[in-house]
Amino acid sequence: MTTFRDFNFKLLVIEKLMYTDESLTPAFSINALMQERGIPDVQGYVYDNDLAFTVLEESRRYFEALEISDELLATVDSLLIDGGNQVYYECSPVWDGEDDLFDVHSLDDLALLPNLKLIEDPGTTILAVPDKLDIFAARGIELD
Repeated sequence: MTTFRDFNFKLLVIEKLMYTDESLTPAFSINALMQERGIPDVQGYVYDNDLAFTVLEESRRYFEALEISDELLATVDSLLIDGGNQVYYECSPVWDGEDDLFDVHSLDDLALLPNLKLIEDPGTTILAVPDKLDIFAARGIELD
């Protein structure tokens, strides 16, 4: 099993495979999961339980346990870094993008993506790695 060192980096990969390419299935839906548990209004639940600006435990457990094969990881040729990524909603349904909840602190997991060629929107603060541009350049990853 492939192990990611940075949970937030793994979320970027999941965004690409599950919500963009739709090759990692089934797509996780926090709304569907919570409705199965009798909670029809996830956003209301989050606010009522003081869970705004956190990753819901249900989402964290699902995504941490999610196995992604080496074959599927090899299909990742680009990553989009965007505060509006679907995976962020699935983790924190009321997140407003104004804090560091989904900051990536390590790029060690780049080694899991042998065919990564492009990072879209790398200037975002979500990539909280000081030497990120040098790391991308050393790996031949283009920035757009």
